[in-house]
Amino acid sequence: MSGVYKPSPSVFVTLHPGNCLLLQECAVTLRTVNMIIVIDDKDGFLNALTEAGDKLVVVDFTATWCGPCKNIAPFFKGMSEKPENSNVVFLKVDVDDAADVAQHCEIKCMPTFHFYKNGEKVDDFSGANQATLEEKVKALRS
Repeated sequence: MSGVYKPSPSVFVTLHPGNCLLLQECAVTLRTVNMIIVIDDKDGFLNALTEAGDKLVVVDFTATWCGPCKNIAPFFKGMSEKPENSNVVFLKVDVDDAADVAQHCEIKCMPTFHFYKNGEKVDDFSGANQATLEEKVKALRS
């Protein structure tokens, strides 16, 4: 008896005459999920902007002790995972860990979001407003 049994989308078993089993891996196409890049210093920030090229870069300036920052963090992460944002770069800057970046960007309160294209700031806003964040990303990503 011979045939093919598929226990999962990525693995299949081929039954060969003589009761021999052959396990084989199939090529699986995975959806690319954006990641949030944590920025540690000004050099890392400037490099991230340069590497992004003409992609939209969204920067979340945050702090571990900031309540509103904690509230919007899961939403920011969720936005980075949406397929429609696959061409958007998401950065997170802890203003205490990367004080040089916060100073360079003149951050006065948290959370603050900056939006960059081609290395230039094109928009910003402060506050944990999910609707505003989503609207700005949608408007600027194309």
